[in-house]
Amino acid sequence: MVERTPILNFFTHLILLIGFVVAIGPITIVAIAASHNLADVNKVPMSLIPGSDFWANMKTAWTTANLGPKLLNSLIFATGVAIGKVLISAITAFSLVYFRYPGRHFIFWLIFITLMLPLEVRIVPTYAVAANVLSPYQAILDITGISWLVQKVTGIEVALNLGLLNSSIGLILPLVATATGTFLYRQFFLTIPDELTEAARMDGAGALRFFVDILIPLSRTNMAALGTIMFLWAWNQYLWPLLVTTDPAHVTAVHELKSLIPNFGGLPEWHIAMAGTLIIMLPPLFVVVLMQRWFVRGLIATEK
Repeated sequence: MVERTPILNFFTHLILLIGFVVAIGPITIVAIAASHNLADVNKVPMSLIPGSDFWANMKTAWTTANLGPKLLNSLIFATGVAIGKVLISAITAFSLVYFRYPGRHFIFWLIFITLMLPLEVRIVPTYAVAANVLSPYQAILDITGISWLVQKVTGIEVALNLGLLNSSIGLILPLVATATGTFLYRQFFLTIPDELTEAARMDGAGALRFFVDILIPLSRTNMAALGTIMFLWAWNQYLWPLLVTTDPAHVTAVHELKSLIPNFGGLPEWHIAMAGTLIIMLPPLFVVVLMQRWFVRGLIATEK
């Protein structure tokens, strides 16, 4: 029996209302600033009554920063990272849970420890790999002396070089590994009854068929939750695209937002910058709204 607690309900809704106001307040101020003209947005304090230049400012921000191609670059980057992280983490967790081989627990803990190494900490080696994907293999050949032997025998210098800078692959590929996703999938796969695995084996299903036909459909909510989180994470990345993309054709929208930052020569054009911020916020906001139901199911439907 559920007891009626009107006082507790009142304070619960009050806390939720305060949290909503705190969360929506900055976005509201950005939207109001994007509707003012140059003179009104630089008033102190700025008027909290919306102005009449919203659509004109949005158009100016769109054309000034050339946001069309930049949003497409961000969409490709964020979608590729999200799909890559979901697939790689699912395959890795499947190997750790359903295959028995020496050292699998040690490998899992090595993967789990990488949670303490954010992108900013490993940015230098990650950039080095993106600059030359084959550099680890070149190092192995140099250490083992194979490159020296090949050069001594054939006179050919072994120099492996494959750069991925200024490309979508270079943006996406170094970021597709995720310890968070591997842990999420591993915990979910551990909740699947052993009887289901035995039944699939008795029906003649191999490892790949069991993974594709049974585990993947059961993991749809987990995929939605992880994909949503990783899409937002990749969309908001600034440092990595800044290092990898020096060609304007591959610049992302978040990176291009700096072109709308007010200049120091005159009155700051904050209304244009805020309009550009709103435009860049729309795609991830649409993804969150679209995936909200699946996202919540992925977090609460199974025991983690």
